[in-house]
Amino acid sequence: MAIQKLYAGAKLREMRARLALTQKIFADKLGVSLPYLNQMENNHRPVSASVVLALAQEFGLDVTELTVGESERLVSDMREALADPVFAKTAPPLADLRLAASNAPALARAFLDLHRAYRQTHERLASLDEALGRDDASLRASPWEEVRDFFHYCDNYIDAIDRAAEHFAAPATPRQDILKTATEALAKRGIALAFSGNPDLRHYDPATRTLTLSDRSAGPTQRFQLLLQVALLTQNELIEATLDLARFTTPEARDIAKIGLANYFAGAALLPYRAFQQAALETRHDLERLADLFGASIEQVAHRLSTLQRPGAKGIPFFFVRVDQAGTITKRHSATRLQFARFGGACPLWNVHRAFETPGQFLRQLAETPDGVRYLCLARDVSKPGGAFHAPVKRFAIGLGCEVQHAPALVYSDGLDLKGRFEPFGISCRICERSDCHQRSVPPLERRLRVDPDRRGLLPYEIAD
Repeated sequence: MAIQKLYAGAKLREMRARLALTQKIFADKLGVSLPYLNQMENNHRPVSASVVLALAQEFGLDVTELTVGESERLVSDMREALADPVFAKTAPPLADLRLAASNAPALARAFLDLHRAYRQTHERLASLDEALGRDDASLRASPWEEVRDFFHYCDNYIDAIDRAAEHFAAPATPRQDILKTATEALAKRGIALAFSGNPDLRHYDPATRTLTLSDRSAGPTQRFQLLLQVALLTQNELIEATLDLARFTTPEARDIAKIGLANYFAGAALLPYRAFQQAALETRHDLERLADLFGASIEQVAHRLSTLQRPGAKGIPFFFVRVDQAGTITKRHSATRLQFARFGGACPLWNVHRAFETPGQFLRQLAETPDGVRYLCLARDVSKPGGAFHAPVKRFAIGLGCEVQHAPALVYSDGLDLKGRFEPFGISCRICERSDCHQRSVPPLERRLRVDPDRRGLLPYEIAD
């Protein structure tokens, strides 16, 4: 089996810039010549084992950071952007995209920002009401997308907030004690906790210093909302400092991100990193047992598993996604090589869409993407009752998975033939190269088509080799 060479030029340059070292000093500390370092930083040579060892010993680098950066995400996002018909005649080959992502990631991100701005301009012009009826219809990035991308490129792991949440939860043991810790934290600030039948999940009144939670909500939701308010009231300085570093372009994006960081704190306090990671290993990542141990919901547990990316103590790389009944992705994160479509729905061959047909059950799927990577995929519906007969029920499905080499560490792999048949699935039809997919909706971007009026197969056209 051939050993894959490690090219990490962008990471080396970023690290040297962060340490404010010249190439000469950096090369001396790594024990290599200046020309050799220059070649590694420009991906003309792979990073050698001795350099990896020197990075770990000299700078305390978690060497897994060299292999799980943002390159795969950038390639996937660029391929999807280039699926836009505007690039139909100029789309570069995949090899060029990989070079751009590894050698010039800042340029790749700038391209994605430019395409996003183009999309938003196009959408505005497509609606006369939007384009002509509003005085403030100036072009700017969507705050929601800006925040989504912030978490996406942070690996959905915010170290300072994660550690602060773990410290906050340290005196507690799972379930009831975290409630005691949270209510005591509020009581120290003169804030009372109350419950009501109000449909709002959470309401804090600064005038009366009262936090009111809905008694219609399930226990895990109440705990999460309580911890979220604790984050806003006790961790404001840390959250604001994190927002300052992120440099969001609009006040709306900053406001959305603040709630996102408070949500992150709540999840990390409910499921503290080290205790949760240890329990995950002991239960073989059994979502139901973990939910019961920590008084959390299955969705909260699945989401938390996808964030265990602390340097030096990383868990299994998972992807996590939540979709609605229309197939729209409402939450997404991947610490694996699998990256989800930024726009539109997910692949219809993926088992997450079938979860709505079998409520209350876990579906298992052994699946393979067009690049040959194999995954164990889990899916389950997560209905959220409204608490009253006439209240609407929110219905979602969640998907969680990992690359198949990690599957034995999951209880869900029991009884599966991990060397048997893997079902095909992809990310988006426009960037999926499979020619025999019966669910294909549009042709692939990078392939030529043949149309035979006298023949009709699975598709009304053939995809040329």
